[in-house]
Order: sequence, then structure tokens, then C-alpha cells
Amino acid sequence: MACFEREAVWSRREMMKAGALVAAGSAIASGAMGFAAEAQSAAGETKADVEQWGIFEASYPGPTGGNPFVDVEFGAVFEQSGKSVAVGGFYDGGGTCRVRFMPETTGAWTYRTQSNRPELDGKTGSFVVSAATAENRGPVRVKDEYHFVYADGAPYRELGTTCYGWTCQPEELEEQTLKTLADAPFNKMRMCVFPKWFNYNHVEPPLYPFVGQAPNHWDFTQFNPAYFQHFERRIAQLGAMGIEADVILFHPYDEGHWGFDNMGAENDDRYLRYTIARLGAHRNVWWSLANEWDYFKTKKEADFERIGETIAKNDPYRHLCSIHQQKVFFDHSKPWITHVSVQNDMPDNAPMYLRKWGKPVIFDECRYEGDIPEGWGDITATRLVGNFWKTLVEGAFCGHGETYLNAKEELWWSKGGVLLGQSPERLKFFKQVVDAAPAEATVLSERNTWGVEGEYYLTYLWDRQHLTQSYKLPAGGRFKAEVLDTVAMTITPVAGTFSETAEIPLPIQPYLAIRVVRI
Repeated sequence: MACFEREAVWSRREMMKAGALVAAGSAIASGAMGFAAEAQSAAGETKADVEQWGIFEASYPGPTGGNPFVDVEFGAVFEQSGKSVAVGGFYDGGGTCRVRFMPETTGAWTYRTQSNRPELDGKTGSFVVSAATAENRGPVRVKDEYHFVYADGAPYRELGTTCYGWTCQPEELEEQTLKTLADAPFNKMRMCVFPKWFNYNHVEPPLYPFVGQAPNHWDFTQFNPAYFQHFERRIAQLGAMGIEADVILFHPYDEGHWGFDNMGAENDDRYLRYTIARLGAHRNVWWSLANEWDYFKTKKEADFERIGETIAKNDPYRHLCSIHQQKVFFDHSKPWITHVSVQNDMPDNAPMYLRKWGKPVIFDECRYEGDIPEGWGDITATRLVGNFWKTLVEGAFCGHGETYLNAKEELWWSKGGVLLGQSPERLKFFKQVVDAAPAEATVLSERNTWGVEGEYYLTYLWDRQHLTQSYKLPAGGRFKAEVLDTVAMTITPVAGTFSETAEIPLPIQPYLAIRVVRI
């Protein structure tokens, strides 16, 4: 008997409660994007309601003999008004095969399964897609070359953080990470699928992604469903909080300890197809091919080209996709790369990157606020937050990280937990300012200025200190001005109004921003 499931609408609080109740090894977290059981009709079909950009799931009993991860081919074709979308399915253990679908349009949909096994082939069903609820804005897309928007058209202004290995920690620490995020300003989380074996990360995870024996005796043809169920539950919880999950598919921080960085092309590609089938229907997923791709000893540029092409072939939703470098930039002109992920703390380079690749640029790693000896994790909050302001007025985006050392080596940058630095509060202020700007704000011709010509100007001076800041304004308009101290997080109105020209007096200090708005 087939089992179908549909998405229900859950609040953030309900999602957090549900996530805490899921046991490892269950079919899927009961709160993971709100799946709910749907009864089968007498005709062998089922009708279920799901909202636009939600998740529809159908599950069926499948074969358990042999190796279902290799021997069973399973998927479905979803159709509406003459258009069709082919989606891969996956084996979830316990004799269950699943297929998930994220409908991008409302109305009635039908589907038919396809499989090399007769008991899974030719199953049909239908469901109705309703309009998205207010908190569901759909997946993030690229707009006008350099910007991001949600699928509903609302601007998405990236403000990310990094927690590479947070889903491979003890339950209590992971729950603390979610609690911390609930009070943080971030709308994207960079996170690895595989655990890390690196500085401050020399610990074994509670679960492993493959069947076998730790540390490095694995059957790469047999996935451990419990590992991936746990991972996707965390992605769903991030989604309920409005946080995009920037999923890093490969990383070089293994070097033979587990061997997940050197599985071979065939196993890599199987892992990619499985991961896309499991996670692709989550609207908040982004793909990152690798962190520090050029640091790999076991993969070459051609391997990552094949990986990118495999993602493009198997992801029907065209999720955002990037690749991150240590020193050597990848060729970001590849059609399957949607945006440029940068590691350096030189935001002045943003215009050059934008011109070169014609895609949005995110400085995902611009060094981290912290106190560790490594040079990439020892900058001040002032320097880190300054990078956010500077990348904004240069037309790019930025990412946060924190590396304060403690006795347990629970650094936010990798394990999550709590945030100790000053940058999150300052980034809340940054977010408030950016969110209050017009939706169409962009880089202006005025140096270090972002906004809408003739309507809104936001200038950031970074580490420079000026006595005044001047503007040429459109004739006939009246404007007000404010001086923003980005360190003290204060906004000071400037006396009077301005027309045609403005000479804004400034305190002689760095890290100031000036906001000029038409009245």
C-alpha cells in the first residue's frame, strides 16, 4: 500500500518543537518542512494540498534485497498543463522509497512514477497547489545580473554566517545553535554535508553518512539514511527561521581520516544524485560544490566541472550554485554557477569581480572575528562588520564567522553553539538599515554609495575620516540627512533639509555612514 505525504504549514515555534521530537533513524523528521500523512483513495490515487514552493512527497514500499541504493532506479514525472518536471527519488531505508517535489506554480498537478522495479513503476497521483503563505517567499534567484530576489519578487539581501560542521555535533549543542540563530540577524548558513577533520575539529560525529566502520572502512554504495534524515531536519529548521542553507557538498578537511574526500568519481556522482533527490525540494537549499576547492589533493578542476554538470543535470529547480576557493579562483563563467563565492577580505575588489563574471558576488569568507592564532580567525568585530558595509556600497554581499577559542573548542565557525563576539549586534543594526532601503536599491555612480538615484543615498566611509560629505541632488527635491555610527549603532539627524547640493558635516572618525533620503 502506497503512502503519500503532503506539506502542512508550520510556524517557527512549531517547527522547533517538532524538530526536537524526532528520533534518529525515523523516516523523516515530522517537523521537516511539515510533512503530514495523506490517505490513499480507492482508485489508487491520492489528492493532497501543498502550498507553492512547499514539498509534496510520495512514498512506497520498495525492495529490500541486494543494495537498493544501487539496484533500484526510481523517480517520477510531475505534470501540469502540458509541462512536465522529472524528479529523482531515493531509498530511505526500511524498505521505503520516496520522491519529493517542490511545485513552483499553483493549481492541479499529476504525477506518475518511473522505476526499473515493477512494484515501484507506474504509480499515479494528483494534488492541488495553493498560493504560498506570507512567510513562504520561495527559493532565492538571481535578478539583473548582480542581485538576488525571492521567487515572489521580494529582494533577498544576503547576510550569511558560517557553521561548517554544526550538524555533526551532539544534540544539545545543535539545539543551542538553533536557539542562537533565532536571535541573530543571519539569513544564510554555510554548512558542510560531511564532518570535518581539521583544527579544533578532531572529533568523531554521532552519525556517519555511509554504512561501515569508523574511521575509514566504508561502503560508499550504501548510504546511512539516519545521517541524511538528521541533516535535512536541520535544513528544514533553518528554512522555518527564514535562513538559506548553503550546502557545501565536498570539502578537503579529511585527508584520509574518513576518506569522504576521495570516494572516486562514480561514488561522488551517486552521492550527488542521492543528496539532490533528498534535499532539492527544500526551497531554502543552495549548492556549494566545495569549500576551498583548490586545496583538494584528491580532486582536480575537471572533477569539479563534472560535479557542477551533474548538479545541473539532476536539480530540476535550478537552486543557486557556487564554488569557493582558497587562492585560485574557479572559472565562474560556467553556466551552472549562479554567483561568485569569494574568500578574501578585499571588498574593494568587488567591482572587478562583478565586471569579470557578470554574476552576484558574495565574500563568504572575509576572515573571522575571533582570537585564535591563525590569521584567518583573529580580526576585530569592527573590521569584520566594516567588510559588510563596504561590500554593500561596492555592489556585493558578505559573510560572517566567529572563532573565539574556549576549553571545549566549540568555535561557532565550525561547531556552532553560542556567539561571543560583538559583530552579531552590529550586524543587526546593519540589517535594519539595509532592510529599510528601497527594494530597487543598487550601487550608484557616487563613490562608496548605494541606493536609488534621486531618492535614496547611503554612503559608507569605512576606515576613512572626513570633515564633510557632499552630494549633488536633483533640482526641486527636498532631502533629509542622517549620520550613522556603525560601531556605536547610532543614527544622528542632520539639522535642516537639502536641495540640489548638500554638504553634510561629520564627526572626524572612521566607520561612518551617511543616509540622504528624499522627503
